[in-house]
Amino acid sequence: MASSDIARLAGVRRAAVSNWRRRFPDFPQPVGGSSASPLYALWDVEDWLRRHGKPYDLTPLDTLWQSLRGSSADLELGDRIGYLGGFLVALQRAPERWKALADQAESVIADTLVDLLRSALPEFEGLITDEPAADAATMVRLAAAAADRDSGAAVVDFLCDRYLEVHSRRHTVTPAWVAHLMVSLTGVSDGRVLDPACGLGALLRAGHAAGAALVCGQEINLTAARLSVARLLLHGGRSRLAVGDSLRHDAFRGEVFDAVVCNPPFGDRSWGYDDLTSDRRWTYGVPPRSESELAWLQHCLAHVKPGGHVAILMPAAAAYRRPGRRIRANLLRAGALRAIISLPGWGTTAPGGPDLWVLRRPDGVDHTRVLFLDASEDRDIVQDGWRSFCADPESDCPGQGRSVRIVDLLDEEVDLSPARHIAAKPAHAGTAFRPARTRLYRVARTLADTLPDLAAPALAEPLPATTIGELARTGALSIRQAPIGMLTDCGAHPVLTARDVRLDRPPSGAADVGPGVIELQRGDIVALPPGRHTAVRVVDEAGVLLGPHLLVFRVDPERLDPHFLAGFIRIAQAARTSSGSARAEVHRMRLLQLPLETQREYAQAFQTLSAFERTVRQTADLAESVVALGFAGLADGSLRPGRSSE
Repeated sequence: MASSDIARLAGVRRAAVSNWRRRFPDFPQPVGGSSASPLYALWDVEDWLRRHGKPYDLTPLDTLWQSLRGSSADLELGDRIGYLGGFLVALQRAPERWKALADQAESVIADTLVDLLRSALPEFEGLITDEPAADAATMVRLAAAAADRDSGAAVVDFLCDRYLEVHSRRHTVTPAWVAHLMVSLTGVSDGRVLDPACGLGALLRAGHAAGAALVCGQEINLTAARLSVARLLLHGGRSRLAVGDSLRHDAFRGEVFDAVVCNPPFGDRSWGYDDLTSDRRWTYGVPPRSESELAWLQHCLAHVKPGGHVAILMPAAAAYRRPGRRIRANLLRAGALRAIISLPGWGTTAPGGPDLWVLRRPDGVDHTRVLFLDASEDRDIVQDGWRSFCADPESDCPGQGRSVRIVDLLDEEVDLSPARHIAAKPAHAGTAFRPARTRLYRVARTLADTLPDLAAPALAEPLPATTIGELARTGALSIRQAPIGMLTDCGAHPVLTARDVRLDRPPSGAADVGPGVIELQRGDIVALPPGRHTAVRVVDEAGVLLGPHLLVFRVDPERLDPHFLAGFIRIAQAARTSSGSARAEVHRMRLLQLPLETQREYAQAFQTLSAFERTVRQTADLAESVVALGFAGLADGSLRPGRSSE
């Protein structure tokens, strides 16, 4: 087992496991892996945790995963998990067959397993190619035990998550929030959805969650195909999945769907240019050898019905590279391109993500505008921006968006980069300048009202101080942290994420209540761990869940004022100079030791300073906007020097 597995088993962070390795000479020795990623024997770890009195929870899921990891080479894990997923689907569909088989000898189970999968899973046709491993019977028994405690879907989701931790560089996985966003922009609800490069099936699962009647996919990698179809079936989705190269060997030739979603491989120069030069899918032009993404884009358009939408991720360079400008121009002239949206980065794409292109197969309706949206800083603006554009394409979207006429895009370069066109947004500076100036004037006048007034005492005697660690030991406060691996992409409860705290915005995540999840209470202080950013928030509304990578300080209101503590946490964040673990730095944070009434006076001063800071930032943003509008208006003639007649 890896350090991350030990941390999950003991309910601690990975830093704690690293600390144990350094502090305790009897910590288990690695039995595999590398010096950077050592692996340990499960029984050694269990023995050490018991001897040191550290609680841990070894669930059937953990037992199954560690058994798989210990008996399989890393390159075999995906196939074995895929087969176990198929077994769990068969168990779900024909529980009586497993009940009759469970008590048989392991050799009988192994001999019968392939027949069970083939008879119970017609969707696995073509995916069952290998003989069961020697320990297949042991693994299916463990999988059945884990499914009894949780569910088949939960078992495979857990195993897939662990598998991706091991092979994070081998698989490009579309984040759940991106998948749900792409499906929602296509507007499909009960229709048929296709993903021609489905990978592990994130987009297809999002289509099923959106209510699609049938999700279909094609994937060139057999391992990924097994995992994808097993997860879809266990989550209750109707699916068809084919194995093969979609561009060279299209398994859905001649079929059209209500929507197509795709996250294709980027930069693939061996996509089939020489073999597919005369392919009938190239309605908008033959894709250059270096523009494989434009081949995937046209493949998707060929499979969507007239009037249906395509949502496809594209590298940012696809919007401006010279070899693809002819195809971009033809897409514009046909009215097929509807929007290009810059997304936040994730994984190896951070800080800047790919662009999301939304297209519509022409159906005789004349489209004259394209939406450009910059959601690289705030993904929450996409839905509102798209709805606003669909309702009124003639008007600019609020925030970082702009509706541009197609005729204005058809120049020599056909550069469709969102940043280029949004930067030119102040085209109506003549009408926007005066309202922006008025807002700036009003906000600037409030600066005087929010200006803090602090006084130096006549005799500056040193005040008693303490640390957060000491207050925690006396019970004046507690410090907790959400599970590191907590998913915040979907669920019934709002989640306050680290990005929300840093950008001072409302909760943007969503999750379900589960083991280790923390529900925030009014008066809780939420902060980022010591690091690069200074961000603290006092919660004023209960019921929100704490997101990963955040700390929550819960105080005894009879001993500590939350705004008083929040002020000193911010001071400690800004003055961070020491090194070491985040947990140690948090406990070393110092604050004054004052009576509650005096704390409240300090709390009021801290709040006044924070309000002043927000006003200064708002003033700076408005001032920047007024300057940009002024320059743009003078340049395009919509403004003149001198005072306005208003």
